[in-house]
Amino acid sequence: MKKQQLITELQSYGLRLGSASVGAKGRRGGAGPSDHKAVTVDGTTVMVPIYTGTASQSPYTAELIEGSHQATLTRATSAVADIEFPVQPKFYGLTTADGTPYWKIALLHSHDVLATTVQQTCMRYRDESTACQFCAIEKSLDQGRTIARKTPEQLAEVAEAAVRLDGVSHMIMTTGTPNRSDRGAAYLAECAQAIKARVNLPIQAQCEPPDDFIWFERMQQAGIDSLGMHLEAVDPAIRAKIMPGKAEVPVSFYFEAFEAAVKVFGWAQVSTYLLAGLGDSAETLVETATRLIDLGVYPFVVPFVPISDTPLANHPAPSSELMMTVYQQIGDRLKQAGMTTDVIKAGCAKCGACSALSTFEK
Repeated sequence: MKKQQLITELQSYGLRLGSASVGAKGRRGGAGPSDHKAVTVDGTTVMVPIYTGTASQSPYTAELIEGSHQATLTRATSAVADIEFPVQPKFYGLTTADGTPYWKIALLHSHDVLATTVQQTCMRYRDESTACQFCAIEKSLDQGRTIARKTPEQLAEVAEAAVRLDGVSHMIMTTGTPNRSDRGAAYLAECAQAIKARVNLPIQAQCEPPDDFIWFERMQQAGIDSLGMHLEAVDPAIRAKIMPGKAEVPVSFYFEAFEAAVKVFGWAQVSTYLLAGLGDSAETLVETATRLIDLGVYPFVVPFVPISDTPLANHPAPSSELMMTVYQQIGDRLKQAGMTTDVIKAGCAKCGACSALSTFEK
């Protein structure tokens, strides 16, 4: 089986793992790649669902090699590949002066990416009429696995340690949406400025489009290198049903924001998530991705993962056939544009671990 297809199937089906304690910890709930675990397949580290209902029925299992971080990946009863689980990062063992474990402030994604949610609360989350049905941003907060608001000083301290001890190469900062017109851009800029004063680490910030696009310049001047503004779904009816609060911001406004942001951050330094499997057709995803690429925006297409304890927990993951179709067509367009992940300075698209798209763009 080709590497592209294997990664695509693992991310659609998930992986049954008898002992989730091997390698770096997986995570249930929260922002980012929840209910996943980092797995290295033929030199490529990807995030694979392991805690979901879909994963519990997966044809893929991992037979661990005793005393190591390696395993044999089997499909049904046939061995298909050797895989590896990245080790727990060293910075996880440290705490701040006030006793907060570093891993409650930022986490290692993939094998060399530091990620944090600077504000773990969202103005939309607690109201059924506005909440995104796939979101679990406050679950890890409820369970004591993170803190509600990370200070710029804490983030700078953890970032420096992650670079020094674990060779982290770039950082992702996302945020729950505050009830402010800047949509979190101001605090992201404050955090970035503190981090860059401590360590020279490329940073991507992620937020909803601010009302005033002057914030793009302020974020860039604060040290933010790339920006993510996430559509997730495109069709207005799907957006209104699945993310009613975010749907109040029309897709047309996102595209205005994309165009303005590219002028500040540069070609390929702005990206957006497109979640395949929420209802958008392959044609819609490909057409939207093409439009984004033409604007200079990287369309990070990711298979939807149904997260535990959310309204969409039982929503089916997209088929590997759908993902292969979408990846191949968008990968071709990325190749034609020369927009590959290695030109991106920082962020989810550069990491690429939550998607197989990067394996189709070269």
